[in-house]
Amino acid sequence: MIKVDAISKHFGGVRAIDNVSFEIKKGSITGLIGPNGAGKTTMFNTIAGLHKPTHGRILLDGQDISGLEPHHLFAKGLLRTFQLAHEFSTMTVIENLMMVPPNQIGESITNTWFRRGAIKQQELEIRQKAEEVIEFLKIDHVAYELAGNLSGGQKKLIELGRTMMVDAKIVLLDEVGAGVNRTLLGEIGDAIIKLNQERGYTFCMIEHDMDFISRLCDPVIVMADGKILAQGTAAEVTSNETVIEAYLGTGLKNKDLNKKKGGSA
Repeated sequence: MIKVDAISKHFGGVRAIDNVSFEIKKGSITGLIGPNGAGKTTMFNTIAGLHKPTHGRILLDGQDISGLEPHHLFAKGLLRTFQLAHEFSTMTVIENLMMVPPNQIGESITNTWFRRGAIKQQELEIRQKAEEVIEFLKIDHVAYELAGNLSGGQKKLIELGRTMMVDAKIVLLDEVGAGVNRTLLGEIGDAIIKLNQERGYTFCMIEHDMDFISRLCDPVIVMADGKILAQGTAAEVTSNETVIEAYLGTGLKNKDLNKKKGGSA
């Protein structure tokens, strides 16, 4: 689905990404992990068109998309969410979702005069789609609540719902678990798995919660200092001594030790 081919991104003398190559296979949920400053967000921003690569290229379904603007990538089915949700806080949940589909007839002033019937029909279809998304995500109880009043986890579900309002090919999830309680994080994980298995969504996610990564992701790509450090299953990368030293640190060792002793971590 996505091929990152020898990508580098420099900011002055800083090499945020240094000659990185990897693939995101169609139908996969790929994890992207690493310590702060590893280059993960810069990589996401480069794939999503917010940064233009200094060197290298990015392919989507074999087509070079390097440097394309985010709205052009949106039209091609490449979407991303952000660590901090970007909801329309003074609009309801259902209105937030209905804003997503592009090229709506009612966006033209002329159409509001001469095509009122067509506008009404399209709005009914979009509302029906939004209601289906809300039901899928099990957030019916907040459908008409102002989005600004929701919890952080509920806002992350709205962001996921937005991707369902269009024909997404691949979704980049930026720390979907950040600031989310464990119960709601489980529900978000369920929704991601369901979208992947039942609707064929391809995901790539940045995440620091290794339990969440282990549950959802295969493969997992580890970055450090702007380069690829390791790739493999969650079990393989979390048992890799180089990864442990560079990223997971003594916390993982202590967690494993406690498990062996029958304790909790």
